[in-house]
Amino acid sequence: MKQIECHNLETAYAASLNRPILNKISLEIEQGEFVVLLGLNGAGKSTLLRSLVGLVSLEKGNIYINGLEITTQTLPKIRQDVGMLFQGGGLIRQLSAIDNVLCGKLGIRTAKQTLFGFPKRDRQLAQELLEQLGLKEQIYQRTSLLSGGQQQKVAIARALIQSPQILLADEPITGLDVVASQQVMQILSELNTQENLTIITVLHDLGIAAEYAQRAIVLDTGKVVYDGKCDNLQSHFTQLKDYKKMS
Repeated sequence: MKQIECHNLETAYAASLNRPILNKISLEIEQGEFVVLLGLNGAGKSTLLRSLVGLVSLEKGNIYINGLEITTQTLPKIRQDVGMLFQGGGLIRQLSAIDNVLCGKLGIRTAKQTLFGFPKRDRQLAQELLEQLGLKEQIYQRTSLLSGGQQQKVAIARALIQSPQILLADEPITGLDVVASQQVMQILSELNTQENLTIITVLHDLGIAAEYAQRAIVLDTGKVVYDGKCDNLQSHFTQLKDYKKMS
């Protein structure tokens, strides 16, 4: 099943780049795939990822999620199926871990429904998610007191509490040490294999990408220059760098 379809995506002209950030990108992603977006800085990786949840304005092109085209009218429904891990976690540092996780429910509950706090079942689910991610002792700690790896696990729990079908992760291991990076990637891998969750992540580490992802999409100057297996990724980047030197 084609879960994500992008047809001829193009953003507004960016004077600093002398081109659109996304420049006629077309691709399809099947349900249950683990896809990594790769490319040099400015290639358009994060912009493409954010476009899949309606955070980027398109000049041209169409995006379909589960057969539904992204429009102003359909976006609220689509976002119920798409979880997002923002670069740096995007947590509210003064709130506890569990309260940050509960914020993941705000998009699917009305203001009236949350006026007197979250239902007991939501709090129970948030607690269970944090425990499953190894944060039983940190549930009521302020996130500012947690390590980078622990904060990223809180961000994952916040995305999962809405029961998404697709999880978008923008550089989820940036700034983490080797152990924390492996833990975060292992969590994403298990969600993919055990829950059949579609994972699309932006990464810079080619070794990590080859270890965990099934498919790599390499961008350069806003275009897809490689789309396939994660074999021999280093050669594709060598070609990109050589191309930059020649141009």
